[in-house]
This record gives sequence, structure tokens and C-alpha cells, in this order.
Amino acid sequence: MTIFLWILLILAAIATVVMLIRGIVTFLRTTEDDLKAQANGGPSPSGLKQNKMMMGRIMFQAIAVLIAALILMLSR
Repeated sequence: MTIFLWILLILAAIATVVMLIRGIVTFLRTTEDDLKAQANGGPSPSGLKQNKMMMGRIMFQAIAVLIAALILMLSR
């Protein structure tokens, strides 16, 4: 059971890094038109995608923390 949780923890950590990299790439591809759309109060497609990547990263981080807590509780 512990080995299974360790594998899940590693997968959650990898997923977190992937979402972080995808968010950074999306941020770097932000154009001047996207920034103007945000300044006018409307959400830009780039901004929406950045938010999606951030929420995914937070979700995977939370999963990783929960799995780490489970591993610690089971190791006692």
C-alpha cells in the first residue's frame, strides 16, 4: 500500500510541474492584444488559460500534500 502511495505522490508531483510549465509557457505567449483586453475589463483567452493552469497546479499540489500526509500516517 505504501509503495502505491509513493507512486501516486510522484505522479502528483510530476503533474504539478507539468501544469506549472504549461502556465509559464502560456504566460510567455501573452500578446499585447491580450493585455489590452484585460485592461478594458474583459477576460482574454490567454488570461483564462493561465487561470486554468494555476487551478490545475493548485489541485495537484493539494493531492500531493494529502498523499504525503497519508504516507506519514501509515508509516507510524
